[in-house]
Amino acid sequence: MTARLATVDLMRTDTPLGAPPETPLQTLPVRGPVTVVRGRPVLDVVIPVYNEEADLERCVRRLHDHLARTFPYGFRITIADNASTDRTPDLAAHLDESIEEVTAVRLEQKGRGRALRTVWSLSEAPVLAYMDVDLSTDLKALLPLVAPLISGHSDLAIGSRLSRSSRVVRGPKREFISRAYNLILRGSLAARFSDAQCGFKAIRKDVAERLLPLVEDTGWFFDTEMLVLAERAGLRIHEVPVDWVDDPNSTVHIVRTATEDLKGVWRVGRALATGALPLDRVRRPFGDDPRDRELSGVPRGLARQLVGFCVVGALSTLVYLLLYSLFRMGTGPQVANALALLLSALGNTAANRRLTFGVRGRDRAMRHQAQGLVVFGIGLVLTSGSLAALDAVPGTASHGTELAVLIAANLAATVLRFLLFRAWVFPSDSGAMTDHDPRTDR
Repeated sequence: MTARLATVDLMRTDTPLGAPPETPLQTLPVRGPVTVVRGRPVLDVVIPVYNEEADLERCVRRLHDHLARTFPYGFRITIADNASTDRTPDLAAHLDESIEEVTAVRLEQKGRGRALRTVWSLSEAPVLAYMDVDLSTDLKALLPLVAPLISGHSDLAIGSRLSRSSRVVRGPKREFISRAYNLILRGSLAARFSDAQCGFKAIRKDVAERLLPLVEDTGWFFDTEMLVLAERAGLRIHEVPVDWVDDPNSTVHIVRTATEDLKGVWRVGRALATGALPLDRVRRPFGDDPRDRELSGVPRGLARQLVGFCVVGALSTLVYLLLYSLFRMGTGPQVANALALLLSALGNTAANRRLTFGVRGRDRAMRHQAQGLVVFGIGLVLTSGSLAALDAVPGTASHGTELAVLIAANLAATVLRFLLFRAWVFPSDSGAMTDHDPRTDR
């Protein structure tokens, strides 16, 4: 393995980022504990560096001492030099020669993401990790970080500085930027992990082989993109609260990094919205999670679809009632009902298509909207018929009575709409491209 890594400095590092992995493109196997092979490291910790001559040797020796004392399996420390121009390459070579478990890799192009992709792709260790050279994160969190990956419990693991039990020392500027960035991720990409940029992460080798070819970024956004795609694919991300002390001498350019990160958020968000990413390649099969149970007499996916449909339906009803009230100010009840129902039905079909039934991309989108309009027509008959029946009653009905009748009619139309959506518009055996995750079928 050492000889193979030693040739990295002679290899080209501008391989197309979308190059397919060597393993077959299919779903991942059922998660299990890693296989320990005699003479082969279980853990490979990568330290990406660029002009770090002041901290490199101290960092590597401290990390090596910690692993030698606390880690129960074989390990390797890989120094990934990102085209340094100071004495970093010489120091890395010296550490490689003097410490058996240390390997130095030289890349002629900068970029933390590029360094991690290169080394992780070549490593034979079943668990891959990385940490920043300043060792801002307390090393006592390293074993808890990788243990769930070794046991087969999780697919990725990250250190979190934003956990309530974390102890963090850093200035208000970095604290604000970190929290603001994670709020952006939650709001734009629906991310649920708490800390995207903490330099303390690990991934299983089998997951990296499938996931890394989908990650385009080669710089600081690499971490975020990897985590977002993993989360969207349904992989399990384990979070470890860490104790972290800010390095006042950090060379990270905050403004430039933030700008590149926002560009990355836009790119990944657009790819997810258009269904351009084949995330099915990195999903675990149904049955991997102990919660994957089929309920007797309940069609698979029904429970999740019911919840999604109810949420979309509740929001659509509010929109419908608001539109009806607005249109009713300038027109009669029948016209106001038809316009409000038409507009809310278009939004309802689009929302249910993506959120309830997991259909993505533009394939059959117009057909689904056309079928949704047929369902809308049935709902229009029910609600219009109810208004007509109310109008036939002697006396003048109040606006509140009209709304009550419409709500009752819409409830009946909603039940029929769900059945038609499930059996006709978005059948489970449809050839439409979906992002359905079988593990949510419960």
